[in-house]
Amino acid sequence: MLTRSFIQVPRVGPITERKLWDCGICSWHDLLSRPQSAPVGPACRDRICIGIERSQQALRDKDWMFFYSSLPSSEQWRMLSLPAGRTAYLDIETTGLTQGYDRITCIGLYDGQRARAYVRGRDLEQFAHDIQGYDLLVTYNGKSFDLPFIRRELRVALDVPHVDLRHVCASVGLHGGLKGAERLAGIKRSSDLDGVDGFVAVMLWAEYEKSGDPRALETLIAYNLEDTINLLPLSQAAWNRKLPARFPELRVKVCASRPRLPCRPDKALVRRLVASAGAGRW
Repeated sequence: MLTRSFIQVPRVGPITERKLWDCGICSWHDLLSRPQSAPVGPACRDRICIGIERSQQALRDKDWMFFYSSLPSSEQWRMLSLPAGRTAYLDIETTGLTQGYDRITCIGLYDGQRARAYVRGRDLEQFAHDIQGYDLLVTYNGKSFDLPFIRRELRVALDVPHVDLRHVCASVGLHGGLKGAERLAGIKRSSDLDGVDGFVAVMLWAEYEKSGDPRALETLIAYNLEDTINLLPLSQAAWNRKLPARFPELRVKVCASRPRLPCRPDKALVRRLVASAGAGRW
């Protein structure tokens, strides 16, 4: 989608971009090979051509921050077309919701092939090293929750493009939080984790700290990685909904395969904590 985009050029808005598409200029190649066809004045046309040449150079240099900083925030979803393997899907669990007081308990990281969890007291600090080298971060509600926690606690800059699916999904009618958006997009979850949410995840960590029961930790990791892995198909579903109808060839097949998780949830523990959480909420 990036090579079909013109809105990253200064002073080019959605109306001008749409005009270019409507007259058959649907890619950078189209514009540069027949600039006279552009439905704009000569000065504007020359400015857009210069901007597209700069975009081509940024693409060759893999300067993804150029596009991230040039695209309007509402159009940064177009960054989801970055090459596979260079995108990190991540999600965190914490002891609670208060930044500056609560702490990260677990971070899930998925690159489309391998899923890994980093756990407090075990290898959480390793995340700061492993996250380096990715070109794009994808989260759900990460702008206001996950990334501020990580930056504060692990002192990681995370200075790469970031797409927060919460806002992308909301713009295409995928509402109801992460799990609600998944349901609307037809994405399945493990039945072994029915009823587990962020509140229960906090309880799982408290149970692990109190008793040292490895089943509590394994269940927490399984839940965290379930959230993390599902960000990939959710991003694909949102991409297909955001994509302009004129570009059907850019639609993607929503990933149905899942990596093997390193641990399994304990069903009996899940049932007990879910029931306790339900009683506690009342």
